[in-house]
Amino acid sequence: MELTDRSISAVLWDMDGTLVDTEPYWIESEYALIESYGGSWSDEHALKLVGNDLIDSARYIREHAGIDVEPADIVEQLLDRVVVRMGDRVPWTAGSLELLADLRTHGVPCALVTMSYRRFVSPALEALPPGTFSAVVTGDAVSQGKPHPEPYLKAARMLGVDPADCVAIEDSNTGARSAESAGCVVLCVPNHVPILDGERRVFVESLAGVTTEALEAFHRTLGRTP
Repeated sequence: MELTDRSISAVLWDMDGTLVDTEPYWIESEYALIESYGGSWSDEHALKLVGNDLIDSARYIREHAGIDVEPADIVEQLLDRVVVRMGDRVPWTAGSLELLADLRTHGVPCALVTMSYRRFVSPALEALPPGTFSAVVTGDAVSQGKPHPEPYLKAARMLGVDPADCVAIEDSNTGARSAESAGCVVLCVPNHVPILDGERRVFVESLAGVTTEALEAFHRTLGRTP
């Protein structure tokens, strides 16, 4: 059933580290790819890429890993490796499937807003009930990736809602900046990297136990006054 006094028009989900805990897949793939070209890598470098646009991450890898590979090729080779892992197992984060189901029950539309490319996103979408996400924005469908607000602005436009009436769910400071700049209230769920405080940010340790009503309460507290 739909909530009768709804504060939020939609929930906009990040993917990597938020909906699915795929950061270990990405980091593992970065090490393997870089080592195959004789370069060197570190966890410190890898964690700096969390939440970033893929082509920006690839440029960073080329510069700091010491490999002479075009950024577009780095992106495609990383995707090749991570898509295989996703095909083996989709690592849902604690509470994410339950919250999606609760939002669906209450008639709250959701969008997926990720810097991953569509072919990486497909295995997760195929494992969910049809129509779970009413809109999907991927990194290969925007001209400016996170932390720019374009991805979240595009998702809200696709849903026909005002970003100020949305809650975004993010696990990185890069993503939180993107959503906050677009005008969203941001539910921050730090995973592999810390997230800074912000006026329109609320923090939880995980999505386990988070409900539609809780998101409504967060938005009423931090969102604009109706």
